[in-house]
Amino acid sequence: MEVCAEHYTTSTKRHNNYDDEEEKKHFQRIVTAFKYYKPHSLQRVKKTESYLLSLPAQHQKLLHKYREHLTEVKHCIENNDEIIKLIIKDVAHIFENVSPTTSATDTGLTHRPVLADQEKVQATIKQLVRDWSVEGREERRTCYQPIIDEIVNQFPPDSCVTSEIQVLVPGAGLGRLAFEIAKKGYTCQGNEFSLFMLFASHFVLNKCREVNSFRVHPWVHQYMNNLQPGDQTRGISFPDINPSELPETAQFSMAAGDFLEVYFEENHWDCVATCFFIDCANNIVQFIETIYKILKPGGVWINLGPLLYHFSDMPMEESIEPSYSELREVIKGIGFQMQKEETHVKTKYAQNPNSMLQYEYNSVYFVCIKPERPAEPLNQNGSNGLEDQES
Repeated sequence: MEVCAEHYTTSTKRHNNYDDEEEKKHFQRIVTAFKYYKPHSLQRVKKTESYLLSLPAQHQKLLHKYREHLTEVKHCIENNDEIIKLIIKDVAHIFENVSPTTSATDTGLTHRPVLADQEKVQATIKQLVRDWSVEGREERRTCYQPIIDEIVNQFPPDSCVTSEIQVLVPGAGLGRLAFEIAKKGYTCQGNEFSLFMLFASHFVLNKCREVNSFRVHPWVHQYMNNLQPGDQTRGISFPDINPSELPETAQFSMAAGDFLEVYFEENHWDCVATCFFIDCANNIVQFIETIYKILKPGGVWINLGPLLYHFSDMPMEESIEPSYSELREVIKGIGFQMQKEETHVKTKYAQNPNSMLQYEYNSVYFVCIKPERPAEPLNQNGSNGLEDQES
């Protein structure tokens, strides 16, 4: 169940010295972001404490419980940092086919990470809750369970050899969906591009051996919309199950790398399951084309999620953002047959259930089939050629 990185990034496959150097820099940047979590987070608290001390004495007296709360916030940040140290402890060795660099984790704090990287560290901590805690069970029920149920429906264990059914989960995050699919007996591979997620998934899947043996404070950076101080400092235990207790026959792996670069073998997968993934593309049509290409004839694509379009309005990034109705035409135009479809599926993503502010998506859920025989392409006359033969 080691994290497999046979196609970790394009640069690994090319073995180009420049690309290798860029890959090392990227790796070190992510490690540094994790290392900088504590000083960055404590600086935020220090700023608030400094302002608090500048207030009139009467105001400070009225806010004495708030001042105690800030002390607790610092303790929570320090506890999170202990988990982070465990997550990045052996990251230089997690990829099976990549030789670790001797300096990969000895970067120090010479370069302050950008704010976006710190936000990704915080998001990774929240993802531990979504994927590997009791508190994340409801989100998993609404987001993962429909996909798992559909896989069982499409490939019933009593009418097929489940281990021969190959399922791919792109954008696997911390791996829980792929893990649960493999637990059902299917051969499942999760694919993830983000090193933030890969570091954390490796820790959970390969280092956690006891239920609820670790504790994080996922909402400690949420300073707004708290009813009670404890809503911000609440601790969550993980993992809710022992990840090592997969059946010995289970076939489960995680592959690192860009989905478009890693997966190119045609007619290979029986099922592709995407959850909160397809909107992570600059060009979503490329994702759909690739899914169609790598599926076997008769293969199934199961999708659930919104259309957040991660690169929309992001500086230095290109993006297209078609509506779902437009996307539906693209899906059919590429050759898929829509088998099931449901809109306005209520889903959440890494939400603090106690927050005064709640985000909820009206997601779309659909099941598509790659036909056993693709439709004939239209010729210049607008026919498929069969009519001409008949005439």
